Amino acid sequence: MPLPGPFLFRERSAMNLNFYTLCVIYLVYSFLGWVGETVVATAKGRRFTNRGVASGPFCFVYGTAGVLITIGLNDQRTSLAALFFGSMIYATVVEWLTAKLLERIHHRRWWDYSDKKFNLDGYVCLQYSLLWGLLGMAAVRWGNDLLFRLCAHLPPLLFHAVVWVGMALAVLDQISAMVVVSRYANRHPRLEQLNRELGRGSERLRQKITASVEKRIQRAYPAAARPEPTTSAEKQLSLADLLWLFVIGAFLGDVVETIFCRITAGVWMSRSSLVWGPFSVVWGLALVLAAILLRGGEQKSESRIFWFGVILGGAYEYVCSAVTELLFGTVFWDYSGFKFNLGGRINLLYCFFWGIAAVTWIRYGYPLVAKGMKAVKRRIRPWMTALLAVFMAVNLVTSALALARYDARTSGAAPANAVDVLLDEHFDNARMERIYPNAKKVEKAG
Repeated sequence: MPLPGPFLFRERSAMNLNFYTLCVIYLVYSFLGWVGETVVATAKGRRFTNRGVASGPFCFVYGTAGVLITIGLNDQRTSLAALFFGSMIYATVVEWLTAKLLERIHHRRWWDYSDKKFNLDGYVCLQYSLLWGLLGMAAVRWGNDLLFRLCAHLPPLLFHAVVWVGMALAVLDQISAMVVVSRYANRHPRLEQLNRELGRGSERLRQKITASVEKRIQRAYPAAARPEPTTSAEKQLSLADLLWLFVIGAFLGDVVETIFCRITAGVWMSRSSLVWGPFSVVWGLALVLAAILLRGGEQKSESRIFWFGVILGGAYEYVCSAVTELLFGTVFWDYSGFKFNLGGRINLLYCFFWGIAAVTWIRYGYPLVAKGMKAVKRRIRPWMTALLAVFMAVNLVTSALALARYDARTSGAAPANAVDVLLDEHFDNARMERIYPNAKKVEKAG
């Protein structure tokens, strides 16, 4: 968890990670993942089996894992052991989260490893986690360099155009797949009749595409084709619920960290992630994810919840550290002075704190907050939620712009437009240092 510690300057990796290179990784690995899955499924079933849910040849979970592994482990490229175990953990967490979210949303299990040894909830298993580790290690150590060298042969304008077109098609493909999967998972005779009525005329093409994707789902994911859901249909959290949970979690996280700093360091310091208000985004997102993924797990043993928190919390904090460093060129916490740390981004002691926080939140925090939200929900008007959403959105955007400008300004860049001038006026270095007292600029590799 992002608590204060001894801070050291770190050099940015020589590998140039930016929007375009990360998009290339996302698209290429999504395609290679689809190829691998399809080949294996075809060999096992002895007939061609398209393992993608999307219309195109993509398995986007592989692209997502590839991007996260690249961002998170790019500064560990010299250590094969760190790459292997880090990739194994990251990819396993991505696979577990994907399976859990799909089941939470659609009340169906899309794949099941319950028949394999050393599985966890049937979502992940040891043999595939080991394979993830090998693939991630190879990708970060050798695969990414090869991709970037190939891309360097393309003219910049053509390269950028190909990336934008590819990402646009991928986004549209994922949106259409989400719609089809939602319809498929919630299939009901009355809805089928309505769809047939709506499917006349200009909708015939859509119906053909839908039928094709649904047929693919039935062949590629037989577990999802079961007529009965695999989990109980719990009451879903609405967007308004998630917003309030985020704000409450961000506020509580800021308070906890501020008190912790006072007790351990003897000083009061800002622990906020945002320029307005005492809100820790890392904590807010963490508690929302915990509520979504671990809700209903109160019957599980505390030791199991604890280790879930240790692993998920550690991976989450590592990603947050790597992403913020990539975006803003700033290190907000560094645990290099702690024993058993990984790249200064996480350490074993604070991973244990994540485990304790998970048990506390699931056992006591979330039930209490949910009860309180239910009691005051009738007093909260829609306009209040909308106002809060606008405030937090503006706060997040302004904070991101202020941090980006702070990075550029401390690098000697003059204001390029009116927005930069406004940011320099209202969020000068002194104010940014008060809000983010532990933020340290990352030195670029020469």
